[in-house]
Amino acid sequence: MPDKPISPLRQRMIDAMTARRFGEHTQKDYVRAVKNFADYLGCSPAKASAEDLRRYQLHLAKQHTSPATINQACSALRFFFKITLDRPYLTRHLAPVQRPRKMPAVLSQDEVARLIEAAPSLKYRAALSVGYGAGLRVSEIAKLKVSDIDSGRMTLRVERGKGQRDRYVMLSPQLLTILREWWRAARPPVWLFPGQNPVNPVTERQINRAMRPRRRRPASASGCRRTPCGTASRRTCSSRAPTSA
Repeated sequence: MPDKPISPLRQRMIDAMTARRFGEHTQKDYVRAVKNFADYLGCSPAKASAEDLRRYQLHLAKQHTSPATINQACSALRFFFKITLDRPYLTRHLAPVQRPRKMPAVLSQDEVARLIEAAPSLKYRAALSVGYGAGLRVSEIAKLKVSDIDSGRMTLRVERGKGQRDRYVMLSPQLLTILREWWRAARPPVWLFPGQNPVNPVTERQINRAMRPRRRRPASASGCRRTPCGTASRRTCSSRAPTSA
């Protein structure tokens, strides 16, 4: 079944968001918000007036719409009228809604430990430990690479996090130990937590072997040696500069 054709006005809005490098989810949310406004009017949003925008926000409030949804709709409509239609004067009645601030539910150390231990496999235990120990979002955990781990400086590199910004987060010794156990068991080549693991599924025997302490290997005759670690494994050689992770 062919896709429904996009109107020139919607395509113009999408092009404006693409030029400003809006994320895919943001673009979908903005298009949906403008469509809902058009459904409320019963005509093209290009024919709306400032009074229509004021009445629409009042309509959302009377429908007990959440403050987050109202603010998102206001942001989408501001972009549509200011950028797409070049009519910024129409949005003067749109006002942000204050969101109630609630105290977060903070888990105790015992509750966090039981939550992580309840994970079905070593992979998910390691991923949960990264999220809790380093304060990473789910999307940031999914994009972690083995090379992002720097055991020398005890940091994790987060690429293209929120706002498409890179940053470094601290890596605790306990979290590094868990990541090494996971790396020894699965040996992920690039992505730390691949969605479709190219290697065979990790068995319980591999996990047990990975968790056992390893003996330090003696240095070879060439002067090169390997450090007994997992994710931070690297070859130290007088003729080669050390690499991160």
